[in-house]
Amino acid sequence: MRHPASMFRTGCGLKKQLSSCLKTTVQRQERFNMKTSVRRITIFATLALAAFFALTLISPVQADTLDEVKARGTLKVGTEMQFAPFDYLENGQQTGFNKALFAEVGKALGVEVQFIDLPWPSVLPGLEAGKYDMVAGPLIITEARMKRYHFTSPIAESTVALLARAGDNSMQAPSDLAGKSAGAGQGSAQLAALEDYVAGLDQPVEIREYVDNNQAYADLAAGRIDAVANSLPNIAYIAQQRSSQFKLVTPGFGPQSWFAYVGRNGDDADSLVNAVDQVIDKLRASGRLAELQEKWIGESMDVPAEPVPAEGT
Repeated sequence: MRHPASMFRTGCGLKKQLSSCLKTTVQRQERFNMKTSVRRITIFATLALAAFFALTLISPVQADTLDEVKARGTLKVGTEMQFAPFDYLENGQQTGFNKALFAEVGKALGVEVQFIDLPWPSVLPGLEAGKYDMVAGPLIITEARMKRYHFTSPIAESTVALLARAGDNSMQAPSDLAGKSAGAGQGSAQLAALEDYVAGLDQPVEIREYVDNNQAYADLAAGRIDAVANSLPNIAYIAQQRSSQFKLVTPGFGPQSWFAYVGRNGDDADSLVNAVDQVIDKLRASGRLAELQEKWIGESMDVPAEPVPAEGT
């Protein structure tokens, strides 16, 4: 039989061993927890960093367009130079209302203005693709377009009317187009206005779409179509310049509408359009805008101070 003291010592040894094991187990658990926490923190940090770079690649910070224009020293403007009196070629050189007005813009911003001539169906896609900073056009302000582009304040009226051959006595009013043929610019608001108008006539109208207006005017002069639908400033100018060939058929049809310039929508582009708008506001207030209208369009026009979409567009 063991001595009681021996049993006591043995019990004490067992307690020490258990205490030591427990302490070791706790320390190991703490080290494991610490390593697990470090791993979790490392994984979280890695994922956060990856997400940051992914967002940077997907949504890069866009530079302010006005700052870019001033740094470049050039304002790039897309247009179609078959749209007299706003933009057209004379002896191979650009002339017209847009060149004169954007000269004032360039002076105010301290930059050169570079016009890029394209067929009209390519002009707005080029703006969206960032090939230039603004579009001169000008464009008719519509509700649908205002959702997609940033318009300046209007620079002229753009209500649609008809151009006919000077000797065609059968064309005295727009309603005389019933049963005849007419042309308009492909993808233009004038084409949409023509389609809406002729839908209410008592006889169908053959409509032809043209890439540029000069082709439409050539077909009209040759008798291949009976009229061309375009905005009043455009066809009034053509009728005045080529009175032996063409005449203006009034009144206009469709809702009253307005011409303006456009830039891209978005915070990065707003500053440029706003800067151009400030120049137009000053030209309107000083009477210089009216002078340009009289010189290039043939008459001055009262225009709104803010973009106003044509009703129902």
